Amino acid sequence: MKKIYIFLVLTILLSVGIYFLFFHKDKSLKYIPENADVVILVDVKKATRQYIFSFLTYPSKWVEDSKKNKNKTSISDSGLKIPDFLQIFHLKETKVSEWYTILEIKDKAKFSEFLKSRQFVNDGKNQFKNNQFFIKIDGEKCIVGTSNLNLKNIGKPLLQKFRAQVLNADSFMNNGLGSISFISELRTQNFSIDLKDDEIEIKNEQNSIDFESLISELNNKTQFLDAELDSENINKIGSVFKGNITDSLSVNHLKMSANLAEVNDTIISYGYDDDFNEIEKISYQKIVQPDYEILLQTSNPDKTWMYFQHKKWINAQNQFTAIPFQPNLMSSDKNQISIKSTRKAVKLNETKKQDYIFIKNNPLLYSSFKTLNNQFFKDIEYLFYGNKDQNYMVKIKFKKEKYPLILR
Repeated sequence: MKKIYIFLVLTILLSVGIYFLFFHKDKSLKYIPENADVVILVDVKKATRQYIFSFLTYPSKWVEDSKKNKNKTSISDSGLKIPDFLQIFHLKETKVSEWYTILEIKDKAKFSEFLKSRQFVNDGKNQFKNNQFFIKIDGEKCIVGTSNLNLKNIGKPLLQKFRAQVLNADSFMNNGLGSISFISELRTQNFSIDLKDDEIEIKNEQNSIDFESLISELNNKTQFLDAELDSENINKIGSVFKGNITDSLSVNHLKMSANLAEVNDTIISYGYDDDFNEIEKISYQKIVQPDYEILLQTSNPDKTWMYFQHKKWINAQNQFTAIPFQPNLMSSDKNQISIKSTRKAVKLNETKKQDYIFIKNNPLLYSSFKTLNNQFFKDIEYLFYGNKDQNYMVKIKFKKEKYPLILR
């Protein structure tokens, strides 16, 4: 009988331990600043459970991890306190590539060893950097960022009341592995983030639209890029980079298709022979050029054309110079403006009456854009953005490999 009681007590203690270790969460958000306009939350304990489950189902991963370089200090042993909800944010009026998070330091000696193992260099004034991140130590906290341009401009934390509710993780997310929230003066839009075996999916929580048939159709085509957007989506995407341009453009619909090709580029230089006569030298190099067609439907083509001229995006040959790739030709016909590359024609797909952007990965990208020449981007199969009514979805599809994403 005593053995049964001991077994029950141990079972209860084990269950309580597992609950507090993997399920109980502190939902308080201490470090989201008032001047943040985008917030990403990651449910660390849910990610841990997903990682452990995947790890247990792939025994070969156990052997590989046992052979890994032990000189690198792991995040779990870095001397940092990892919150139950990792809070990553973007600041208003900063570059799209700038993201920050704030973490507490619980052991400075361990944290110093972690920085050394990850090849961080002391940049002075308690700031460190490596090839990917910048870190600023501020007392018992550290600020981690993809840039050091606005480390000093991170505002005070949001008040405990936000949108008439207590500020915690429930203000931004429900049941996903994470969330991304866009904060404005009027409202907050929340989107869930789910990590699957070979894809990352971001969508608004009430999404009831299945984009899979559209994605499958687009993926079976050969185009590098295919897009169809209405004025609302043009404005939303344009505002990320250039501010509100829809009113100036008077564009109510956009269609675009593009392919990538490697072509010979002629380089002409001049030198002198032994008699000091000028001679022309011709050489060739391989460059990547897109073949594309863009069709802009507009209620006022003259206004749109004048906007491009005002921006000095049209030259005397009616070429659209805002696109730096190879010669193209602009033309206007009734209520639409066409921009076509002149090297090779690209046929636009039929109108699908859906708003989407589909980008299929292409190895030619890596020779043109050095920032994309890393393993993360090489592993991507395609990127999809879709919108219909109030339903939004972004899917990043990765190539199938030996292990699911969370183990890579």
